[in-house]
Amino acid sequence: MRILMLTQYFPPESGAAQVRLKEVAKGLQRNGHEVTVVTAFPNHPSGIIPPEYRGHWRMRDEVDGIPVWRTWIYPVQRGRFWKRLLNYFSFVFSSCWGLSKAGKQDILFFESPPLFLGITALLYGRLTRTRIIMNISDLWPESAVALGLVNSRWMIRAAEWLEKLLYRRAWKISCQTEGICSSLLERGVPEDKVTFLPNGVNLELFAPRERDQALASSLGIQEEDFVLIYAGTMGYAQGLESVLKTAELLREEPGLRFLFVGDGTEKPMLEALAKEKSLTNVSFVDFRPVQEMPGYFSLAAASIVPLKKNKLFAGARPSKMFPALGSGVPVIYSGEGEAAELVASSGGGVVVEPENSAELAQAILNLKANPDRREMGKRGRQFVQKHYAWSGIILRWLKELGI
Repeated sequence: MRILMLTQYFPPESGAAQVRLKEVAKGLQRNGHEVTVVTAFPNHPSGIIPPEYRGHWRMRDEVDGIPVWRTWIYPVQRGRFWKRLLNYFSFVFSSCWGLSKAGKQDILFFESPPLFLGITALLYGRLTRTRIIMNISDLWPESAVALGLVNSRWMIRAAEWLEKLLYRRAWKISCQTEGICSSLLERGVPEDKVTFLPNGVNLELFAPRERDQALASSLGIQEEDFVLIYAGTMGYAQGLESVLKTAELLREEPGLRFLFVGDGTEKPMLEALAKEKSLTNVSFVDFRPVQEMPGYFSLAAASIVPLKKNKLFAGARPSKMFPALGSGVPVIYSGEGEAAELVASSGGGVVVEPENSAELAQAILNLKANPDRREMGKRGRQFVQKHYAWSGIILRWLKELGI
């Protein structure tokens, strides 16, 4: 089948959605489907379009053998609500050109959020009589309201109206978490319309490997250091201030290193806070391409995956836990709900209360003293091999779709 993927986010941008959507596209290709992507020029999370993409309104591109049409977007990192709206709607309109270049397809798969991209999907579906798959990675506007990102009443009402319309018009709705699936069913979406497309891991890329000595030397990490890695977007939802508080509590613990790898809106604040508190056990590394991340995991004794304490996140499944588990690195999950149950059942990590710095500190000390932690890493790897390898996820999803 010819499948068109419409998404505001795609590599070479960094982020969980970008990695996930590329893996979905590659998985569809491996199963014999023809995939084309329509996306924006890279700009997330920095709000800066790279030099090689500047000065263009549209462009034909390719990512790992996947044909990509890119169209203009108003880039933004942070700012007032109207700037975020410009960011969303600039691509809502410009992406129509990309869809016209992609031509007639059998299925249009579009990513939400941003929910507004559903306007483009509906228009394309109506004009070309193409079946639409709405892929939900986060319930919107519910999550945006809960996080305080949207407080305009008219915008909330408009988004809720669009959300309901999309649920009715979509051929299928794929959900990243079981919580999203349950929420849709509770809202009256027919069960045969709802499918499950969770996060997974590329087990060929992320696997246990020998320590990258050159990388360790460049970062000033010693052989005996116990390295705790946070790898991913540094945003509001992660509550990384509590991890810095843990680093402060453990500043006298010998050989303990906290390594933050990535970018995001909260990173400048976190760097300033670490400097203010003179946290010599904390290091920051800018965003690295996903292909380089196995080297960083080779240095890690454990991976910290935190989320703020918010009932909204009870149904979340942070994608950053899967590369760690695939790499045989134990996960310390600071959160609750669906992801906490997954980590606990995997046998590959431990769970602590969200935003509880003291409990996180104790979990780190316990893990450091635990001679079984390598076995814990092996159990985590076996768990994702069985349940969360991308090859298996895509096959199960295609079976649910009946294609």
